[in-house]
Amino acid sequence: MLFSVLATMAIVTQDQAALRAAPRDSAAQQAVLWQGDALEVRGRKLDYLQVWDHRRERAGYVRASQVRSTTLQPADANELLAVLRFVRDTPGQEALGIAYAAAYLQAVPAEQLDAEPFDAIGSMADRLARRAAQRAGQATPATIAAHLELVNHLGVRITHTERSGAGADGTLQPCYDGEAFRRVLALPSTPEQRARAALGLTRHECVDAALSPVQRLPLDQWRAQVLDQVRAEQFAQLPEQTKNRLRLRRAGVWAGLAFQHARRHEAAAGPAAQRALAELAGVNKTELSDEDRGDYTEAAIRVGASRWAAEGPAPAPAGLTVRTSAGQPGETCVALVDTRQAAPRPLAQRCTYGLVWAASARAHPSGTALALAVQPLDTWRELWLFHRDGREWVIDVLPPAANGPALGYVEFAGWVPGTERLLLVRESKVEGRARRSFEVARLDTLQTEKQASAPELLALFGRWQDAAWKRQTVSLR
Repeated sequence: MLFSVLATMAIVTQDQAALRAAPRDSAAQQAVLWQGDALEVRGRKLDYLQVWDHRRERAGYVRASQVRSTTLQPADANELLAVLRFVRDTPGQEALGIAYAAAYLQAVPAEQLDAEPFDAIGSMADRLARRAAQRAGQATPATIAAHLELVNHLGVRITHTERSGAGADGTLQPCYDGEAFRRVLALPSTPEQRARAALGLTRHECVDAALSPVQRLPLDQWRAQVLDQVRAEQFAQLPEQTKNRLRLRRAGVWAGLAFQHARRHEAAAGPAAQRALAELAGVNKTELSDEDRGDYTEAAIRVGASRWAAEGPAPAPAGLTVRTSAGQPGETCVALVDTRQAAPRPLAQRCTYGLVWAASARAHPSGTALALAVQPLDTWRELWLFHRDGREWVIDVLPPAANGPALGYVEFAGWVPGTERLLLVRESKVEGRARRSFEVARLDTLQTEKQASAPELLALFGRWQDAAWKRQTVSLR
């Protein structure tokens, strides 16, 4: 990502600067220049510099006030680094900052090189990718596209991965490929630099939705290893806000690993889920910024979706229960049986490619219904409800949200004895909007009769909530 060696180089500091054919405003415009463009200076005339644009292979004139000149000699390294430090945290100045970082890498002697410029490049490239994804603020799509093209010319790769979840519609997510962050982790670096690198390399939104399960497990294992490269003694030196961000990212990654291991019937699923719960529990909620609160909710949903992996197998109860068996390759078939019968036969049966959490089965005291957690994706857990409709048994699937799958879980929270009602909790984040609701629903119609944002606002929740649910759930965080 280094510039070619130039006698004198000018870095453009303004967007949409004009490269003209002659040193006057009325001259024909040869090209539109953007902040961060590097030009070789070949002379000066009036208020203009005569330059050669190596990226476009074109000569011309540019106003001297729209550029800053340097010679890329070791004596200029400190000045370049000072400018880099000034612009690195300024939104909208990412392309300019990356250009100064590239110039600094060209000028600095090898023995003086450390992790700082790579930390700056990674942070700015990551922010530019997020700006490209949001398409918000004052920058127009044309400006962002120009900045992306410019940093690509400097060797900073912004890739595009397929978005997952509801509302994605096959759109692509811009993501920095993380090369500078990898260099930070390979070089001696401060705890904060290592933390930023680990967070930049492990973004959930940058995991390609098109990956197969075989590809996803090693990727999540690598992400967990990257996050653990911030060792305990380094973690202790971090600001509380950065500690929270690492805990939240670790919680989400380990929750995904719990799902991946569980679908392979591997013993590592339990420890992974316990690690996810521990990381979530370790978050200092008083030190969460507004932005971090959204990440906290997302991490809790990820952990909540896979939390059953942390629970051991439950003994089969007498009465209504479920039995699982292998179906087609990759399928699990669930049969509802009544163990009080002399020769139990399936009352209802259904097969799924999702992960069936048999330990979650909860039967109605009257033996007329049973709730079961089924997780088709690492971030999406549904509730299967077996219940009688006259003389027949039916199976209904309750999703966390109407428009999914994205991020969400729905879970059984208790039966209301003597009535055809059950208690539910739904939590989801779809299209950037998070929602958590505690509900009282009818068993026959599955319609929600009452709902609230907190369980204490519903009298039936206070009286009939399931004790095991209250002990295990993350919805009461």
